[in-house]
Amino acid sequence: MGGEAYTFKLFGLTFNATNVISGTIIFVLIFFVLFGLSRHLQMKPKGGQNVIEWLIEFTNGIVREQMPASEVGNYSFLAFVLFAFIFFSNQLGLIFQIGWNGNEIVRSPTADPVVTLTFSLSMIMLAHFAGISKNGLKHYFGSYLKPYAVMLPINLVEEFANFLTLGLRLFGNIFAGELLLKLLGQMAFSHGVPTMLVSLPLEIIWQGFSVFIGAIQAYVFVTLTTVYISQKVSAEE
Repeated sequence: MGGEAYTFKLFGLTFNATNVISGTIIFVLIFFVLFGLSRHLQMKPKGGQNVIEWLIEFTNGIVREQMPASEVGNYSFLAFVLFAFIFFSNQLGLIFQIGWNGNEIVRSPTADPVVTLTFSLSMIMLAHFAGISKNGLKHYFGSYLKPYAVMLPINLVEEFANFLTLGLRLFGNIFAGELLLKLLGQMAFSHGVPTMLVSLPLEIIWQGFSVFIGAIQAYVFVTLTTVYISQKVSAEE
């Protein structure tokens, strides 16, 4: 990690260029990877088609496990796109950590709490929208008074906690992984060859473990998102 994020001001607003650049790289990378895997589709899949079909089936399975059968088709594509974007975002900083003039230029977008909390807020708001659309405004907000009206403050705190934990869990895991890689890199060059011999194997091991953690965190985020949506669209009468 090369330091603080690079920011710039436009029309009196501060923009995080590091997140914009890193996010754009992820968008482009996902487009070309999925485009490449979906080329030359056949009835009998092979090669890249096997990979993308497995990924689609995997994310569809998450949705089927958490949501009513009638809602699976509405959220399968969301789960697929969300998993792909978060997975690639989690891995970017393991491959590229580019800094310039004391600022980070490229890193994992999900190593920034602003990004993960934005994802979290978007998914929580989507869950509320789905609940209102499915059950109606009156019935939906009435569910916050069940089983007793006194439960309203507790239910509101629970909603806020869901928002925070969904975003901060993802941020904490990815940020910690990249921070440790940075520390191992600094240690490798601190005392020459002896520290390199110690740090290099540790960094390789940790990078492999971080790939696994990144995949798990993408899975957890998508799973919890579908759980929250399912709770809203399945509100009891």
